[in-house]
Amino acid sequence: MSAPAPSSESQRLPLPLPPTRLVQVLGERPSPVVGWFANRLMDAVCALPASMRDGLARFVGWLAFTLGIRLRVALENLTHAYPEMSDAERRRIALGAYISMARVVLESINQKDHVEAAWEEPEVKGEAWEALKATIAKGQGALLVTAHFGNWERAGKMVLRRGIPLNALVRPLKGALNMRIVDSRIAAGAGLIYPKGAIAQAQEAMRLGETVLMLLDQSLPAKAAVFVPFFGRPASTTPAMAVVAQRTGAPVFVVMGVRDESGRRLRLEVEGPIPPPEGLSEQDVITAHTAAVTSVLEKYVRRYPDQWLWLHRRWKVQPPPEGSAAPQA
Repeated sequence: MSAPAPSSESQRLPLPLPPTRLVQVLGERPSPVVGWFANRLMDAVCALPASMRDGLARFVGWLAFTLGIRLRVALENLTHAYPEMSDAERRRIALGAYISMARVVLESINQKDHVEAAWEEPEVKGEAWEALKATIAKGQGALLVTAHFGNWERAGKMVLRRGIPLNALVRPLKGALNMRIVDSRIAAGAGLIYPKGAIAQAQEAMRLGETVLMLLDQSLPAKAAVFVPFFGRPASTTPAMAVVAQRTGAPVFVVMGVRDESGRRLRLEVEGPIPPPEGLSEQDVITAHTAAVTSVLEKYVRRYPDQWLWLHRRWKVQPPPEGSAAPQA
């Protein structure tokens, strides 16, 4: 049986190249020997049929859950988020989150993913997607926000495959597996923006009519964060998205890679633009805009709870005492 033809959208749009100013890889690579053996092992895994790779991901996720790796953190988070649920239901969601994470890892080390997956993914539809494409077509930049949900790595590649220049705000990584994922990002066409100087580089991307993708569900030190509600609890969150939006006027869209019931196929869902609230002070606008976008992320997590990374200590940083200095824009 012949492979299905790629969608007309995939045929029309060439794969973007990473901006040359944003291809620097920061991090710590393993020794050449360790790196060679690790990459050959990952090559062997990626050569398996898709059904076997997914079976391996489900086994690895189940094993990590069974061994209790960070299980206490996941169940504590779920207890706070869903106090009305039974323990059995919370454990079911936690197991799904472990499997989802294993799938992300195995899918993200596949260096051919940005080519192969284009044959399987449905076209993106909806007013928000059309608004995002229209923004880029006019030569304007846009801010994209996502979370550790579904497959955030593949979601970015889906945006790139549809002809939208994308730069991802990332942290320096280390180790063979992580550096393989970094190399895969660049091979897919993504530019990399690191925390030092991130706001200035994001503003430059807006000026050039590109997009910047940010994960908005990670804890930051209190001095660098704004605190916004997430599942009814204050969560330390980067203000970078709201700061850049305020300084540049760039529209903000939420972009989520949502798995279907099989777990093997992904669709891209887009919401926005999400405007900043009006009539507030500069600092209050930053906090309120961050909260508005975070509420959209929470909506997706509530809709598909087993696709979010409950293993992360999202609420570990508490708000500073009243009267402490707020982060500066």
